[in-house]
Amino acid sequence: MTITSLDIQQQQFKTRFRGFDVREVDTFLEQMADAFESLQKENLNLRGEINRLKIESQGYKGREETFKRVMLNSQKVLDQMKQNARKSAELLIADAEVNAEKFLSRAQNRLAQLHEDITELKRQRMQIEVQIRSIIESHTKLLEIGKEETAIREEEDAKLKLFKQSNRLGV
Repeated sequence: MTITSLDIQQQQFKTRFRGFDVREVDTFLEQMADAFESLQKENLNLRGEINRLKIESQGYKGREETFKRVMLNSQKVLDQMKQNARKSAELLIADAEVNAEKFLSRAQNRLAQLHEDITELKRQRMQIEVQIRSIIESHTKLLEIGKEETAIREEEDAKLKLFKQSNRLGV
């Protein structure tokens, strides 16, 4: 059973001989009714405040759960991004290594080709030197032969001159 301030104000007591002063009891009951009413209002306000705080607390708990989920999802996304970045870096490194190997292989092939070209050029140089020496030797021999022939002709010419002179002189 709930008692209201009106119940307190309307409460009637039986009077007896040598009982309480009715006015004093009524005044006290009115004061009690006012105090009780004030307490009921305060109680009602406090219950409203409690309900409001409960709702607000539930809202905070809901937001907290949402934040927790968001944080977990963010962490998962961050972890996934790190993993993707790591994989991407590994792929880039692998690609760079493959390109470096290709470049190195091409450079080595080019170096080998240059060595072959140098060897071929040396061979050609030696061959040309041999040909030039051969040509020089053959020209030198031709010059020597030419000198010998000139010397022989001069000798023959000299003999012929002598012979002509001796024929003129009558020998």
